[in-house]
Order: sequence, then structure tokens, then C-alpha cells
Amino acid sequence: MKQLIDFIPLIIFFVLYKTHDIYVATMALIVAIPFQIAFMWWKYRKVEKMHLITFAMVAVFGGLTIYLQDEDFIKWKVTIVYALFAVVLLGSQLMGKPVVKAMLGKEITLPEFVWRNLNLAWTGFFSICAVLNVYIAFHLPTDVWVNFKVFGLLIATFVFTILSGVYMFKYMPKEEEPKTPESE
Repeated sequence: MKQLIDFIPLIIFFVLYKTHDIYVATMALIVAIPFQIAFMWWKYRKVEKMHLITFAMVAVFGGLTIYLQDEDFIKWKVTIVYALFAVVLLGSQLMGKPVVKAMLGKEITLPEFVWRNLNLAWTGFFSICAVLNVYIAFHLPTDVWVNFKVFGLLIATFVFTILSGVYMFKYMPKEEEPKTPESE
């Protein structure tokens, strides 16, 4: 349920872009995210930092998009968010405290090198997404960029998450089988 709520502003943006234009869709996105945050607070009594960062970025870049009637600003938001993720992950790596381990380490036990590799892999993933967004946003039509933002990045993140899970599974401690009288 929680993950579905994360996609509602994106769905609203996509539908209104397809039925109206980038400016109406951006305005709807700016309005939808505070409702999303309020709902999350009401339902779970917690607001994730990611939602607040997203709202701040959308408010600033979306506001500039609407005020200046220049769609480039909302396109930059995606790049900046992904670049910010990459910088935070890389910074945590350099400080010896991978963010990926901080997020998942309470539930999953893995060797330190695996946490470092995952952290670096996600740093690379977010860096590539940021660069791809710049290319697609500023070298291809806005229609292509919206489809990339909504579907391309979502599918890429899903696939990379699965690949990360497969990699982690390989290094998870194996549970010992219970001893039976026949195995002794």
C-alpha cells in the first residue's frame, strides 16, 4: 500500500501531461505531493525524508517551470535528485558507512564488502540515471522524456532492485538444516 501511494503523484503528472500539457501536469504534481505527505502522516504517523526532499525539489523546480513557462526546470529536477542520491551514497562510502547498509542492515546480515559493493553499484546506477535524464530531457522531445521519467526510470529501478536482491541473496547466511535421526 505504501509503495502504491508513492506513485500517485507520478500517475497524476503523467495523465495530466497526456491530457493537457507539462505546465498543468507540473502544477498538479506540486499540489499532489503535499496531499501524499499528509496522507502518509495520517496513516503511518511518519513522513520519510525522501518525500520531503522530493516535495522541496518539485516545489522549487516546478514553481520555476510554471512561473517562467520553461519546462527545462522540471526536467532538471530529476537529474538533480538522482545526482544527489549518487553523491550521498558516494559520500557515505568514503566515510566508511554505506547508506545501503544503514537502510537494510537491521533486517539483513551481509559481509562488509557486499554492503560496499551494493553502495557503489547504487551510486553508479543513480549517476547513470542522472546522465541519461540530461541526455533524454535536452536532446529528445518532451513526450519521450515524460515516458522515460515515468516508465523508463521506474522499470530500470525495479530491475536494478531485483539484481541487487539476487546479489545479496548470494551472500546471505544460510540457515542450518535441522538434524534428523537419519542425518546423524
